[in-house]
Amino acid sequence: MSVLVGKQAPDFKAEAVFGDGTFGDIQLSDFRGKKYVVLFFYPLDFTFVCPSEIIAFDHRNSKFAEKDVQVIGVSVDSKFSHWAWRNTKVKDGGIGPVSFPLVADLSKQIARDYDVLKDEEVAFRGSFLIDKDGVVQHQVVNNLPLGRNIDEMIRMVDALQFHEEHGEVCPAGWQEGKAGMKDDAEGVASYLAKNAKKL
Repeated sequence: MSVLVGKQAPDFKAEAVFGDGTFGDIQLSDFRGKKYVVLFFYPLDFTFVCPSEIIAFDHRNSKFAEKDVQVIGVSVDSKFSHWAWRNTKVKDGGIGPVSFPLVADLSKQIARDYDVLKDEEVAFRGSFLIDKDGVVQHQVVNNLPLGRNIDEMIRMVDALQFHEEHGEVCPAGWQEGKAGMKDDAEGVASYLAKNAKKL
């Protein structure tokens, strides 16, 4: 499994179904200099863990948008399969009209480029936080049975933006509104003197 953290996110241009239900092309590099991107892969449409994750992303999409983050989902299905799944009611196993793009990776090349393709068949549950310079700042890859915690990705966005704004680093369990740490010996000593027992 490749580690992409600290590297430029592999660019791609592909067909997608957008939040308004229309089809079109999407290119990752179009967001460079404009937005952060949360790019997530899931195995297949019309499966089991996947709808719970996609709906959870959709329920939090306004939070991501407030933080200037574009959420993009990717699977090896066609744009027509994505469209059909969006048009299937949640009570019938669908995802409903989710508000972010779902990319069709029929060639599986995007999944290969992010090294999340399992046995040349479907993608693992890979999640990537990409900054405005197009650099991967966070990645996590789950096996197929293990659903993601979308709130953890929001925490990662908060941590990245805190670091960018204040120049401080974020210690274990850091949450928005909590103190950061200066990245020197004095900073860590000061932080641990106040917080070690809470860790």
